[in-house]
Amino acid sequence: MFANLGIFPLAAIEGSENFPQGEVVDRQQEFIFEEEIVVICHHGERSQMVAQELVESGFKKVHNLVGGIDAWSQVIDPTTPRYGPNG
Repeated sequence: MFANLGIFPLAAIEGSENFPQGEVVDRQQEFIFEEEIVVICHHGERSQMVAQELVESGFKKVHNLVGGIDAWSQVIDPTTPRYGPNG
């Protein structure tokens, strides 16, 4: 899940779905409480806020991708494009 719509078309991780940050709480009925959820944004700050909102809403298996898609592109998959200031 991406916390920001603009990031998704540029650097989506295979199998991920896009839920813009402002819609996550309103659309949480689309998520399955028992499934693992990983929230992603550019550098991991906005996604941390969204992850916390999901935990507060009762989801148990919520993770924030620390460092965001930028860290993913540097450490895990260098084919994922980096973009914007500082990657």
